[in-house]
Amino acid sequence: MLPVIADPMRWQILTLLAGEQLCTTHLQDLLGAKQALVSHHLKTLREAGLLDTEPCGRFTYYRLRPGALDGLAAATGELAAASRAQPSRRAC
Repeated sequence: MLPVIADPMRWQILTLLAGEQLCTTHLQDLLGAKQALVSHHLKTLREAGLLDTEPCGRFTYYRLRPGALDGLAAATGELAAASRAQPSRRAC
């Protein structure tokens, strides 16, 4: 999951979709990117299971899939908690 969201444009798309549902046209305007590039990143995010779609006439709206990032949040939370603890030292 990290390689998928590590791309700066995909991260920006996720950030935008965290606030509201948007169509490709909205995302193009907000990102200042061409339609083909936005569509490519949306496809990658959809295939990773991070986005849901909803057709609306000739447009498709995108939104974050509820709970899609929960596993990643839990894993990084565990790492963050471990980083605050005093680590043990393995004997050589």
